[in-house]
Amino acid sequence: MRRRLLLLTGATTALVLAALLVPLTLLTRTHAADRATAEATARAQWVASAVGPVLAGGARGTAAAEQVKQTVRSVNGPGLPKASLLLADGTVVGTPAQVTDAVRLARTGRAFTYEPPDGGRVVLVPVHGAAEGTAVVHVALSQGQLHEGVVTSWLVLAGIGTGLVLLGLVLADRLGARLVGATRSLARTADRLAAGDLTARAEAVGPPELRLIAGQLNELAARIDELLTAERENAADLAHRLRTPAAVLRLDAETLRDPIEAERIAAGVAALEHGVDEVIRRARHPLRESEPTADLPAIARERTAFWLPLAEDQDRAVEVDAPSGPLPVAVPPDELTATLDALIGNVLDHTPQGTDFRVTVRTTGDTAQLLVEDEGPGFPFRDDGLHPAARGTSGAGSTGLGLDIARRTAQEAGGQFTTDNSPGARVTLSFPTAAG
Repeated sequence: MRRRLLLLTGATTALVLAALLVPLTLLTRTHAADRATAEATARAQWVASAVGPVLAGGARGTAAAEQVKQTVRSVNGPGLPKASLLLADGTVVGTPAQVTDAVRLARTGRAFTYEPPDGGRVVLVPVHGAAEGTAVVHVALSQGQLHEGVVTSWLVLAGIGTGLVLLGLVLADRLGARLVGATRSLARTADRLAAGDLTARAEAVGPPELRLIAGQLNELAARIDELLTAERENAADLAHRLRTPAAVLRLDAETLRDPIEAERIAAGVAALEHGVDEVIRRARHPLRESEPTADLPAIARERTAFWLPLAEDQDRAVEVDAPSGPLPVAVPPDELTATLDALIGNVLDHTPQGTDFRVTVRTTGDTAQLLVEDEGPGFPFRDDGLHPAARGTSGAGSTGLGLDIARRTAQEAGGQFTTDNSPGARVTLSFPTAAG
């Protein structure tokens, strides 16, 4: 934008100056020629008035001739137009000159100026009253004398034009810098808002239009903050309501006679309470102070071991293929745990009993992949065109949030989420490693 504004200003200023300076340069050339001609004419008239009385008196002799020569010699000099006096008998006093048709015309009593074929300009002034016929004063201007000072005037005009163009570019650059600075400030504010910093506000600078946009952006940020605050409060209230049923389940588990069963159910209830508390905590503190990481192989082994007793009750074979060493990924541990629980829970809920499944962790460059595969019938094809991973979509009467949780976890971490049948259902989540 700034460069385009400079180009537009430079081109416009150059065109305007060209429209003004080109006629002005031509006028300067014409004015210089007219001025030189006027000076030559004045010089010729002075010579004619000075030698006129001498020639009119019919004076002869050395004294009269010397006076005429001295008069003509006084108007000649280095860099001056060449002046001559052509007497009626053909004698030439001063600079050599030829008797041409123009001189013969001047002897009829007409004073005029003409331009000879070889360039320049000639001024002819007749001397009236000479006793032996009409003499003619001949003043010749060369091409250089005729346009003396034109080049200097042109250079001055060119300098003025260049200065005006540079001044226009400087003003356009300052204006462009102001516009670009205000626009970039709005862009930085928008980027901060997009990154989750709802305290970002745009500074109202620049032209009225950009100030209006800044005000509207600030109102939008405030409105988003209000809506998110209300949403977080609703989520926290809903999670808080789940505490009472969870407490009832925990008390019921304590009354079971089978200690092993009681311990297992109590562990599940404790995990539920932990999840509720985590929902409340996240609802009240949505912005993370630092980017959390999770050990993907460790969580894969831990959650598979957690679900292993239920899988064995359903006659399922479970396989875990994960590296022995740590593999940190840029995902919060609780979100990764909830994602893996949702994927394994889908296998246990939506495939026939006895269907085996496998959890695999592998790396590809700076990317870690989590695969959950089963040997069931695979994802069903829906008649309405919705993908089974779409939010709220379920073919078994559930909420349809399990696969959407996994998808959102991968995408928020900068990874990818894919599903396919091979031939059973397979879900692949890609996460950037913490080092990558």
